[in-house]
Amino acid sequence: MKKIGLAAAMVLSCAWCWGQQVPPRKTIELPGGKAKEYPAGTYTDTWESLREHYRVPEWFKDAKFGIFMHWGVYSVPAAGSEWYPKHMYNGMLADHTQKWGSPDKFGYKDFIPLFRAEKFDPAAWADLFVEAGARYVIPTAEHHDGFALYDSDLTRWDAVDAGPHRDLIGELAEAVRARGLKFGVSNHRIENWDFMYPGATDAHDLFDPEYADLYGPPQMPTEASGMGPAAGDGNTRHPQSDAFLEEWLARAQEIVDKYRPDLFYFDNGVNYRSLDPWKLRFAAYYYNSAEQWGGQVSIQTKSDAYLYGTIRDFERESRAPKRITDYYWQVDDPIGHKFGYVEGLKLQSAGNVVKNLVENICRNGNLCLNISPKADGTIPDDQQAVLRGVGRWLKTNGEGVYGSRAWRLFGEGPSVEGSDAPEEWRFTCQGAKRLYAFAMKWDGGRTVIRSLDSSAEQVRRVSLLGGGRLKFSQRPDGLHIEAPAEKPGEYIAVFAIELR
Repeated sequence: MKKIGLAAAMVLSCAWCWGQQVPPRKTIELPGGKAKEYPAGTYTDTWESLREHYRVPEWFKDAKFGIFMHWGVYSVPAAGSEWYPKHMYNGMLADHTQKWGSPDKFGYKDFIPLFRAEKFDPAAWADLFVEAGARYVIPTAEHHDGFALYDSDLTRWDAVDAGPHRDLIGELAEAVRARGLKFGVSNHRIENWDFMYPGATDAHDLFDPEYADLYGPPQMPTEASGMGPAAGDGNTRHPQSDAFLEEWLARAQEIVDKYRPDLFYFDNGVNYRSLDPWKLRFAAYYYNSAEQWGGQVSIQTKSDAYLYGTIRDFERESRAPKRITDYYWQVDDPIGHKFGYVEGLKLQSAGNVVKNLVENICRNGNLCLNISPKADGTIPDDQQAVLRGVGRWLKTNGEGVYGSRAWRLFGEGPSVEGSDAPEEWRFTCQGAKRLYAFAMKWDGGRTVIRSLDSSAEQVRRVSLLGGGRLKFSQRPDGLHIEAPAEKPGEYIAVFAIELR
């Protein structure tokens, strides 16, 4: 076995009965029972240190648009969702049994040899992401299922030793960085604690000692879930053992050391306050390591998982802030109705992605669009078409997006409280002298921006990105612009406004 000290070769006692007594969670043996100490540097493992020293990287504020992805063993069954490994032992048991066999004969582990990624071309992926206008990429290094897509020295259940027998994370990191993009990872290891606990059946492989180093085995769920606290229960103690958390930290440190990610994303499982000692040790390890290699990096988390030292992420566009915030943030939103690939995935249009991107950047946020590759390593043509549509729009209108910041107002129009203007606008700016007005609705002809009336900043020039200079006049009721009758290009038109 390739890996370091799996406790007594992960052999479990047979003193339990299937479905009656859960075997204890098995973890790797670490020197002194601890993950590595964090290296010397600016940061210590305290909130005070993060509050004093951390800043959101400027490159991230400039980037605006990224690509997230859920790709893994769960892409093989391509059913239900990326939570297939949980549901196949529970609500989808009948469906799984009908198609693949009983999970004591064909368990989740048996999908791993079928996850071949034989058509995975990281250079082609990177070219597509550049064409889409993305500036950073965040693949899932390990999801809740416990299978690592990277070359790990801490587990045999990784993409180099099993499945595709390739370092998928390493190859993608090299490819996207060669095209000038930033590269991050998402890590959902902490959720694996009780994620795959079976339902009312003894016919499964989850407690088989031979696979304890993949399955855990999963621990019986309690009122405190490994998936994270329920709303308002952040002070409830986490269910994971200290030994499991030291392993979690060691695995996260390994990713930092091997791939030097520009972003490191954690899901809701890290939201418990009682996990703060491990989270703070990771932050000090990551940020001090980045100082040594000279990178501007950041952790990304949801809710209040980190009190300081993180970019706050919102899962799905519906949860995004509706006003300008005093902190910088990101939305991760799926291109389809699920995050992982499933047959019949229903997609957003490119126009809707563009709209969400604009809504975020005018309020101090980014959009990280999740794509769903297939198990063979291909990105389906319909998803590629959406990405290319976004890229076409950004090629014309990126001047108002990349490097911009939220203006004093995020927008005006009927959907903005307190405004009775018939048009609907969103705004960004580049410094104090250049404003971008995004026309969320297009009526053609003369249009008015009420927020730039004659008492506001004086306008010296107006142009339409992709359409040239326009006539205008600044009046008591707003900035009147003589726009063309036909909208140039696809989706949202953007006016560049120079201020004196």
